[in-house]
Amino acid sequence: MPTPALFFGHGSPMNALGGPYADTWRAVGEAVGKPRGAVMVSAHWETEGPSVTGQTAPPTIHDFGGFPRALHEMIYPAPGSPALATRVAELTGAGITDDWGLDHGSWSVLAHVWPEADVPVVQLSLDRRLDARGHFDLGRRLRPLRDEGIVVAGSGDFVHNLRTWKRDGGEPYGWASGFNDAVKAALERGDQDALIDWVGLAEDAQMSVPTDEHFLPLLYVAAVRDPGEPVGFFNDVIEGGSISMTGVRIG
Repeated sequence: MPTPALFFGHGSPMNALGGPYADTWRAVGEAVGKPRGAVMVSAHWETEGPSVTGQTAPPTIHDFGGFPRALHEMIYPAPGSPALATRVAELTGAGITDDWGLDHGSWSVLAHVWPEADVPVVQLSLDRRLDARGHFDLGRRLRPLRDEGIVVAGSGDFVHNLRTWKRDGGEPYGWASGFNDAVKAALERGDQDALIDWVGLAEDAQMSVPTDEHFLPLLYVAAVRDPGEPVGFFNDVIEGGSISMTGVRIG
């Protein structure tokens, strides 16, 4: 059986410190077990041309400001894997770099998925030269990794509109719920073209995805799915009206 592929709606960096979403991420990690390694695609690393981290000990990047000191001091000391980075480079043509590490899109989630920090992790960037189909096609090249004991994972949000986010919480906007449901339905029916052409998925789709960096990591996870492979969801909640925490497990 291939190793599962995962997508995490990561939301606020504060989730690194715990809470109900983190509890679910921990349960996901326990269910998946310990793979040989993980390739993470985060919304928070964009480059001109694909890059993959190649260090033996990737740094924890605190790519945010204004949060509590405990969050800024948090470290996730997962090992890297030069061998896995080389394999990813072979499959995708990515350049190997030491100029990045694990940003909060990765470590804020993985700190709960594998809290012992004993699964090697490399991070693959989002190539800003590519359109949505280009990202999907690049992700498809990662499919052999699932037969090699590697988890392919994305971290972003189906719905990510900070301009309309309600600081005090509240019910989801109708357009946010509609798009979140449309993405789930496309995944359930295996409609890859609908995910790639996400603008046509639902009315006001661009309210849910005003910029695409939080949506694109999902395409990498959808791309490594085999036809008919089961899909499930977790943390299916929209926070503050316009940030989706929905996660996906394939396999």
